[in-house]
This record gives sequence, C-alpha cells and structure tokens, in this order.
Amino acid sequence: MLRFANLALLILFPVAWSAPMLRAGLNLPLFGLSEISVLSGLQSLWSTDVALALLVTFFALFAPYVKTIGLALIHFGLMRRKTLPALQILGKLAMADVFLIALYIVVVKGVGMATVETAWGLYLFTGCILASIVIGHLTEKRRPQGV
Repeated sequence: MLRFANLALLILFPVAWSAPMLRAGLNLPLFGLSEISVLSGLQSLWSTDVALALLVTFFALFAPYVKTIGLALIHFGLMRRKTLPALQILGKLAMADVFLIALYIVVVKGVGMATVETAWGLYLFTGCILASIVIGHLTEKRRPQGV
C-alpha cells in the first residue's frame, strides 16, 4: 500500500506545482486577482533574485521529488534502507517552502494594500508533502522483507 501511495505522489507533486496556490492583487476595483502557482512564482523569482529562486527550487521541486523517488527505490528493493534518514531530511526541507508561502500571505495581508487568498493548490502541495513525510515514517517503521 505504501508503494502505491508513494507512486501517486510522483503524479500529484507536478499537479500541485502547477495548481494555483494563491490569488493576489491590489485592493482596487476592476482589478482581478492573479493566480500564483509554484511554477509561476519560480518564473518570477528567476528574473529578480536568482539565489532565492535556486533555494525555493530546491525546497519546492527537487527535495520532495528526490525523496519520493528514493522511497520508491527502497519500496522496490533497489536502494538500501540506510538512506532513509537522508530522505527524511529532504522531506522536512520541502516543508520549508510551505512556511515561506504562509509567511508571504501573513506579510501581505498585514500591509493591507493587497488582497491575498489561498487557493486549492496550496492545500494539495501541503498534503503531498505531509503524505510524503508520513510514508517515509511508515517505511522507516516497517520491517524489511525477508528479516
């Protein structure tokens, strides 16, 4: 069961990256809210702050996906279980991106000049990361086959 849940994350993560996470705009009439996804946010960051774009790319894209692939390799007996602690760290690093988004929402709402609303992609992305952490934890607790 863990195998299939983990493999589902290989599909769900890319969906979450392209899904709208936030709707943001000015508090002015006639201006709609722009939808921001992980991918569209990264596109904007690359043109303004390359260092931050690299950091967010690592946290949001590489860390969770490498962890998911690593867990799949363990589940299918293609990687040693000794790598689980390193994979667990990757999963926790991926959670940092969720906190960055939450911080952005709090700061923008506190200024009062703009409107920011959460969208379904934020919940999907957060759910994927939390599911990955749970799958990693359950994989760690499960006895290896043949022991």
